[in-house]
Amino acid sequence: MLIIMQAKQRLTFESTEGEQLYSYIERNGVVDRAELESEFSLDPERVDEALASLVDAGHIEKRGETYRIEIDYDARMTFETDGIEVTIRTPEQSDLGELVGVMRAVAEEDAYLTAETVVDLLDHEEVIFRHNDVESRMFLVATVDDKLVGWVHLHSPNVAKLSHTAELTMGILKEYRGHGIGSRLMEHGLDWAESNGYEKVYQSLPAVNQDAVQFLERHNWETEAIRKAHFKIDDEYVAEQQMAVMLEDPVMG
Repeated sequence: MLIIMQAKQRLTFESTEGEQLYSYIERNGVVDRAELESEFSLDPERVDEALASLVDAGHIEKRGETYRIEIDYDARMTFETDGIEVTIRTPEQSDLGELVGVMRAVAEEDAYLTAETVVDLLDHEEVIFRHNDVESRMFLVATVDDKLVGWVHLHSPNVAKLSHTAELTMGILKEYRGHGIGSRLMEHGLDWAESNGYEKVYQSLPAVNQDAVQFLERHNWETEAIRKAHFKIDDEYVAEQQMAVMLEDPVMG
């Protein structure tokens, strides 16, 4: 089971400097020590103290002279399927360009409109992981021969009434489908969600994408609603199919 980051953990800081430094690192993905000192015009000792506090609290990690959100980058698994060796791992910030390319390719092939929204946001923000008081965003990627071929993404707004839910998107390049890679990504994405206290995972997709619908149904997802003529694709109205899977049995009040 992959435990990557405590997405629902409430962030607390020992100092204003620590909160400022964390916010800057979280927004920028990977930041070096000199940039932080220059950006905030702080005394070097105060920068060191604030960074050490953030590392000790498990909010950020240090790699050489760079800092990033604390992620377990050693969490990975490799398996063989149909003669293909596949690795599922957490992405590095340096994977951003390739990840955006794969997501765009899948979104264009499958009219995957939710993925289009996610990839546009990634492209704009230029940072893979987010974890702040507004939202949490995590990814796992699948690679073959160091080539990124698929992803699973979970996003959750840090809002009390929705804190039990996360939205999932995932996709595999067409030439790598049919080998069980998507099922493995789904398994580890849902394991992560359940381990971090989420009870329900959901997504919406055009109802015409029945390959995706059937894939989700095979993994125990259920259709919760159909919204007619919700999308307009190539001047054609298309229904939205809202699907979800419960990770825990809900307790009805």
